[in-house]
Amino acid sequence: MSQLIERHSRKAARILDSARELVLDHGVRKVTVSEIARAAGVGKGTVYLYWPAKEDLILGLFARELLTFMDEIITRITADPATVLPHRMAPLLIRTGLKLPLARRVQSGDADLLRLLTQQAGDRELFARTTPSALCETGMPIHHRHGLIRHDRPLPDLTYAVHAVLTGFGAALSDPAAAPHGVDDPDQVLADTVAQLLEPPVAPSDSAIAAAAEEIVGVLRQIQKAMLDLIERSQTLQQ
Repeated sequence: MSQLIERHSRKAARILDSARELVLDHGVRKVTVSEIARAAGVGKGTVYLYWPAKEDLILGLFARELLTFMDEIITRITADPATVLPHRMAPLLIRTGLKLPLARRVQSGDADLLRLLTQQAGDRELFARTTPSALCETGMPIHHRHGLIRHDRPLPDLTYAVHAVLTGFGAALSDPAAAPHGVDDPDQVLADTVAQLLEPPVAPSDSAIAAAAEEIVGVLRQIQKAMLDLIERSQTLQQ
């Protein structure tokens, strides 16, 4: 992952950290390169040494956040292939996604950040592939093929249903104060809901789970590579 220039430059790392904090505090429109440079303790020209414009810096910053998300999902599945079972995958995707502050800012309605991220069709499509619902939609045919989800309902119906469930749970988990009270473990409620909705009456074999996990990790690595390519394109200094 040599595309991550912050691994080679402490200045680049400080610039990224400062840009993240400023965008989260003030939004994209109000943040300037001069402010980012000042917060990072570098000259304005140093920022341009690594990124040609503020927009490229923030685009790369958002891509790095999603790359962290993809890395964690891949790591968890690789360590335990049974993680791909729907009742385990759904809470993992939602909880891991909630750790992404820039993504949450987009979801909360930051129009300026959303506009920046969707200017290029290729970037827009790539980012859209990384949402929890989109990842589930990508994985559903794989789950279906290996017997990890039920076969008595049309796959499009199941895909639509799980999208609706994840969207609703994502909203509830992101704002616990607005959700109904009295639930000790919302993740378990989500897991139970997805299990009842998707999983077959007979548990799949270990070999089927392993095969599905391998295939899903392969798809995720393709997205991971595309994210790294985007990061490299956003930079001026490529190492």
